[in-house]
Amino acid sequence: MSAHAAVTHPRRLLDLAEQIAVLALYCWLVYRLWPAEFSPSNWYPLLILLSEGLVVFLLVIRRPTERISTHWRDWALAAGGTFLVLLIDQGGPPLMGPLGVFLMLAGLLIHVGAKLSLLRSFGLVAANRGVKVGGLYRLVRHPMYAGYMLSHVGFLLVSPSLWNAAIYVIAWALLIARIYAEEKVLGADPAYQDFKTRVRYRLVPGLF
Repeated sequence: MSAHAAVTHPRRLLDLAEQIAVLALYCWLVYRLWPAEFSPSNWYPLLILLSEGLVVFLLVIRRPTERISTHWRDWALAAGGTFLVLLIDQGGPPLMGPLGVFLMLAGLLIHVGAKLSLLRSFGLVAANRGVKVGGLYRLVRHPMYAGYMLSHVGFLLVSPSLWNAAIYVIAWALLIARIYAEEKVLGADPAYQDFKTRVRYRLVPGLF
């Protein structure tokens, strides 16, 4: 395939559209969450910006693929689950600041570790960019999502609001749906079938 054909392949264009949309929304998130001035009580949003910024970085450097789902449902799940969490606000005064920060940092370490395992295989829409079985993927099949959820709980504790809680509840429902959509796409790969027999749980060992 020529370089021009690779760039203009319809599924490659979908890949590129995903990158541009996420970058634009991330810039908007930075604009809304960046503190006007720094103090001990308002630096928490920077952890979320760091977390989501890594998502954008990995999307920019990721490996292109034509084995990406074109089903509207998979795109809707990825868009909703990814873009929705970028609508959070700064919330009110912290409820349990130290615990919230601990959970945010723990979640950050977990999903950053998962992303580092994926590197250029990272993506948002269900696709097969290669089956990864090392690192945190030895424990659960979707450690990145587990880290996200832990960070979300932490952020709610340091920036509580009904708006943020509603955003995360919907995002979690979409995240679970994304897990099933991704496993449907990856299930066609014998390597992933073998991976599933060795790693039984999706998010939490012994539970799910």
